[in-house]
Amino acid sequence: MADEKNLISEQQLQRERTLSRENEIQQTQQANGVRCPKCGTINEPDATYCALCGTFLRTGVCPNCGSEIDPDADFCEACHHYIKTDVCSFCGASFDEQDVYCPECGQPRGGIVCPACHTLNDFSFCKQCGRPLTEQAREMLQRVRQMPEYKELIAIAQEYNELQMQLPYETEQDKERDEELQDLRKRVLQLLAKDKGLQLDVVPTPKRQRVTKEELAENKNRKLDQLADLLNRLAIPEDPSPATVRNYAMAQRPAGVRLAWKCNYKNALHSSPCGCAKPQMGGKWVILGHNSKQDIKDDK
Repeated sequence: MADEKNLISEQQLQRERTLSRENEIQQTQQANGVRCPKCGTINEPDATYCALCGTFLRTGVCPNCGSEIDPDADFCEACHHYIKTDVCSFCGASFDEQDVYCPECGQPRGGIVCPACHTLNDFSFCKQCGRPLTEQAREMLQRVRQMPEYKELIAIAQEYNELQMQLPYETEQDKERDEELQDLRKRVLQLLAKDKGLQLDVVPTPKRQRVTKEELAENKNRKLDQLADLLNRLAIPEDPSPATVRNYAMAQRPAGVRLAWKCNYKNALHSSPCGCAKPQMGGKWVILGHNSKQDIKDDK
């Protein structure tokens, strides 16, 4: 009888030991696994997405403000600070955390103040006025300016700016007065030519022709469509270096047109790629207010 009780006690002790080992194994797995912030599921240690709900798991924390960020991000979109301490923000070269200047490009840790608008910048182009701030930025700008697509882009942007300065006819009386002025201009030019002994059969047409509001709006939209098509063709694909993408994108930005940077990372609009956490995923410039009412994320 005593032997039977001892056997039962030993079996019970064995079961408790087994359960204890299983609990230890489970606790170890949970400790090494990744807990989903949305549903609480414990995932494999190397999991990227939650096996149950699909939530992205590989988040980090901004050392400046504590916001959750992608571990591959070099810029915090919450506090707008460059957060990599071992990668130069200007050229993408690696350096020691103790280095004050980049050993590759010589730029200082902590940013450059733009000499034109006095904005402090972490990157090679001024995020405020677009001025190139480093030798690398100036070289990139020269290369981009040789591209046929860029030359066409600048030409169309200039034509659009001229349309922006043009005053349309407000009334029929405006149109009649303008036609009278054109006739007067023609007669004056012919008289001046006659005084010089010349025969002016064809009077040059003024470069800027006034049109109605509707015609002017149609001309502007046509130029915007052409600009949008060129910007699509100049879209930047993925690249391992965030610095390269930022420099290339800023170099191709035309002046005089309200643009935003549409990133491939979150499909969001930024005032420039300088405000995107992962520009290395590529993106493109888009015209603000053209076929879209999406807002710039940097302004929120």
